[in-house]
This record gives sequence, C-alpha cells and structure tokens, in this order.
Amino acid sequence: MEQIKEIQTIMKELRLSAAAKVIPELVQTANVDQASYSDFLLSVMHKEQKERAEKARLRRFTWATLPYQRSLDEFEVNIQPALSQKQFNELRELNWVDQSYNLILLGPTGVGKTFLSVGLCVEAINNGYSAIFITMGDLIKVLKTETISRQSQIRLKHLLKANLIVLDDLMFMALDQDEANLLFYFINKLYEQTSFIITSNKSPEQWSEVIGDEVITGAILDRIVQKSQVIEMIGDSYRVTHRQTIFKDNK
Repeated sequence: MEQIKEIQTIMKELRLSAAAKVIPELVQTANVDQASYSDFLLSVMHKEQKERAEKARLRRFTWATLPYQRSLDEFEVNIQPALSQKQFNELRELNWVDQSYNLILLGPTGVGKTFLSVGLCVEAINNGYSAIFITMGDLIKVLKTETISRQSQIRLKHLLKANLIVLDDLMFMALDQDEANLLFYFINKLYEQTSFIITSNKSPEQWSEVIGDEVITGAILDRIVQKSQVIEMIGDSYRVTHRQTIFKDNK
C-alpha cells in the first residue's frame, strides 16, 4: 500500500493526476487479468489521456461563448428547402474546416441560421476543434478595446487561435471607417487559416451599404467568398412555429 501511495505522489508531481487517482483500481485489475507490464502501463496512459481530452473539451466549450447549446440532431433538415440531407451530412463531417472553407448563411430572422451555426460549433468542439461564437457587435467591441482591456486581449487571443469562428449577424449594425478597417484587418489576419461561419440577413451586395466603403467591402468579400459555400435559408420563422405558450389548451 505504501508503494501505491509513493507511485501516486510521483505521478502527481509529473502532472498525471487523473491516472494517479485510479492507480489502486488499475493495479487491482491488472493483477486479476494477469496483464503484462506494457498492458498495465498502457491502461494508465489511456486513463490520463481520456481525462485530459475531456478537460480540454470542456475548456473549449467555455471559450466558445455559445448563446446556447444545440445538437445538430435537433436541426430539422426536412423543413429547410435550402439544404439537402446530403449537404447537411457533408457540413457535419467538418472536412471543410480542415480545408479552411467558409460557410455563409443568409436569410431573414428565424429561419435557423444561428441554430445551425451553433450546432456546427458544438459538433466541432466535440470533435477536437477550437470553435468560438461571437456577434458582430461583440467582435467590434473586442477589436476596439483589445489595447486597453485584459478581457478583450484574452478573447482576441482565443479568436486568433480558433479553427472555426461563427460571426453572427454580420452587417447587422452600421460601421464607421475605423470599425470597418478593424473588421478587415481581423478577417485578413485569419485568411485561409481559419474557417468562418457567417450569418447575415443582408446579401453580400448590401454589405457596402452598412460599411459605407466599397473598397473595404470588396476586400472583405474577396477573402470570405474565395473559398466558401453560400446557403440562402428560407422558410417560416423557427421561433414562431416552435413557440412555447402559457396555455396548453388555447380554447
């Protein structure tokens, strides 16, 4: 027993805390199974690896700042004419993230743009990717305050390291010249190394109206659209058709 405690102490010093907690059980199992030394050592490493992977997954969810968590299993592909089941499955495979493609989801409020983008974020995080959700307004705030705000510095650091960024409600708000420049520099910095999911209720042709500068608009569009898939989502508002009411019986 003293030997087990010594092993646990050394393992904790080596930062193998997860495996250290279960060493007594692993030793007992190895004795019962008459496991070889290599099999026993492998079981210890697997335990530590699994625990670290789970902690990393939970950290990625913390950094993601999702407005809510929704699984892609909940997304009703059959009521969204703009997306076939085959296309939905292809998006879910996330190969496009590995290739730094962008996904542009256009359409009016309530058709499922944010729902789909959140679901893809969750899918990416669960598969080992770093994914972050941020609204247009919050991104501009981070970019404008990163030199004076520690919180903004940390958030920008995570954004710059992300594999996938959801930029929600792009062009929802008008930008002044400085804000438009900041948005361009941000997108340009991540060009061809990070995938974006962009949601907007305005078509790219209307973006210059919000930015107020056709040159910057063109530069942003060039970098977003070059490797991208545009999906124009249509249909009734998901929030209205799935609304929750106070009365179960409306009679």
